[in-house]
Amino acid sequence: MSSTGTASSSSSRHVWDDLESPEYEITWESLSLHDQIGQGTCATVHRGTWCGLDVAVKVFHELQYNESGMEDFRKEVSIMKKLRHPNIVLFLGAASTQDRLYIVTELMPRGSLFKLLHRRPTGLDWKRKLSMALDVARGMTYLHNCTPPIVHRDLKSTNLLVDKNLKVKVGDFSLSRLKHSNFLTGNARMGTSQWMPPEVLRSEASSEKSDVYSFGVILWELATEEVPWKDLDPLQVIAVVGFKDKRMPLPESLDPKYAATIQDCWKRYKVLPFFASE
Repeated sequence: MSSTGTASSSSSRHVWDDLESPEYEITWESLSLHDQIGQGTCATVHRGTWCGLDVAVKVFHELQYNESGMEDFRKEVSIMKKLRHPNIVLFLGAASTQDRLYIVTELMPRGSLFKLLHRRPTGLDWKRKLSMALDVARGMTYLHNCTPPIVHRDLKSTNLLVDKNLKVKVGDFSLSRLKHSNFLTGNARMGTSQWMPPEVLRSEASSEKSDVYSFGVILWELATEEVPWKDLDPLQVIAVVGFKDKRMPLPESLDPKYAATIQDCWKRYKVLPFFASE
């Protein structure tokens, strides 16, 4: 499937007024959309081409074209446009027209880490998995060391994307926020419960440490090649993790140092480490 747009850049809303970044605007006419490669609650992702480059185009659903949706779009773009790191998905541009909202990033041809881990066989040896874990840690350390720090708030394997060389990059900043104080207030919009820390599941304040807990779930996922809490529905996960403070069992055969790192990530909130301390 190939698609090019008909919306004129002159019909763009003033999405850039607050961002002061018109240089990042990519017109719909300059894009060619091909097959759909992702689907979320707020947007659909297509493989595309732009100026001869293979790109991913995140097109927001029409239900997001309201004041709240526009504000979320602005926040996501304002964060992504500042990020430059080998383990962060590269932002190329975005635009808002009367007909659509969209964000353009580099294309990660191997898709998500979730997809890679849960196909059979994975073809990933232990050395490769450790390298992938380090990729995630480097990307998250960069985010947390920004000024002000950026808290991802939806760190999970479906938001970790893999390039042709099996390098992992952190993506999807739709729930991310700049942390201007010690904590971020609780928010009704949260990520996927299987990867969320107890305090977020209880709608309490969060910080960079909340991302550390989610990283521990990803480490567990890399080690086991299992879906976290696969036998529980989201409400059961909230009860078990958020209010009963349970954790997933670790395989007895797991390397002791790796297991200890997971356990450190899953400590109670007040004694959780930061990425930079690991």
